[in-house]
Amino acid sequence: MHAGLKITAFAAGLAATFGTAYGVGKGVGPVDEDPVPARHESHSEASSDPEGGGGTEQAAAGGLQISEGGYTLDLKTPTVTARERADLRFVIRDSGGRAVTAFQREHDKELHLIVASRDLVTYRHLHPTRAADGTWSTPVDLPRAGGYRVFADFTPAKKGAENLTLGADLGASGPYDPQPLPAVKTTAEVDGYKVRLDGALRPGASSELKLNVSRDGKPVTDLQPYLGAYGHLVALRSGDLAYLHVHPNGEPGDGKTDPGPGISFSATAPSSGTYRLFLDFKHEGRVRTAEFTVRAGGAAATPEEASSHDEAPSHGH
Repeated sequence: MHAGLKITAFAAGLAATFGTAYGVGKGVGPVDEDPVPARHESHSEASSDPEGGGGTEQAAAGGLQISEGGYTLDLKTPTVTARERADLRFVIRDSGGRAVTAFQREHDKELHLIVASRDLVTYRHLHPTRAADGTWSTPVDLPRAGGYRVFADFTPAKKGAENLTLGADLGASGPYDPQPLPAVKTTAEVDGYKVRLDGALRPGASSELKLNVSRDGKPVTDLQPYLGAYGHLVALRSGDLAYLHVHPNGEPGDGKTDPGPGISFSATAPSSGTYRLFLDFKHEGRVRTAEFTVRAGGAAATPEEASSHDEAPSHGH
């Protein structure tokens, strides 16, 4: 795994602003829809505390490096204009500088692209397309000026290749107005839906996060498959935007996972600190995003504690 890059003075200023914030659930949507359900694969795990919290040092989180394992994220459009539609273009290059054109399909995609603002208020889960020469592109329209991080999540189609999440900085020009993280709340609302978060991140050990979806006070029991599960959850750490994937507990068609109202995930926080959670869920043909800010408190679990916790009964994963 890899160590995080140093945070820029600009990002450090934001970290100081947000490091003591105690987050809120918020909703945005709808987002780009993915039409084909498929198997949900596991992701990489995550790392040390950027906010100075105590705890055992863990494996490095994803998205902190532009190059790793011989692969590089070459962002062709490092700047865009806020509130204007732009074509975001990038290439994944191998150790010889050649564009990579063969990828393993995971979550029904060859590559997943996330764009998040440095203050973790704006989030986009995009679905780029790849040209024959290896250039990926997708339209993007960012609502606010400022610094953003682009995350490319992929696995090269090469024997023994591991999943990688590379990150690169993106700037959106215009008047800059950074926003603080909202205060803690266990519910998020988006387009008439309410999503309740049960469970908490535990530093250094896996824990269950269960999100329950309702509309007009009634449980939603007919969620549709999206990226191989009934929901897709991404977690980003405040301060350095370390990228944590989460494992869905169960998948459509496995005979034991219901299509709502609850969507279960297993997640491991690499450290104590503040995190943003982004849940994409699909209902009645549209994908929406529910947002939460959560706190993973206390010291990271010891390896013995983590092992003991991981041996507990599973939740269908």
